[in-house]
Amino acid sequence: MTQEFLTTVFGWMTVLNIALLLFTTLMIIGFRDWIAGIHSRMFQMERAEVKRAYFRYLANYKILTIVFCLMPWLAFKLA
Repeated sequence: MTQEFLTTVFGWMTVLNIALLLFTTLMIIGFRDWIAGIHSRMFQMERAEVKRAYFRYLANYKILTIVFCLMPWLAFKLA
């Protein structure tokens, strides 16, 4: 595998993961009460607890995207 190929792969991985993160964030913001109601019934959790879980999910996903997609792409671009 060449450096150019890996740069392209990590670049597209970053774009797709950020798009998924943005889509998920918009869905949670737009349909927060409806989605929280469904998930609270599915997992027998309080709505406040479900909303905290959403925040943790988004935060963890963002950190993982930065560490495993964006940083390798930047390293390949700078090398």
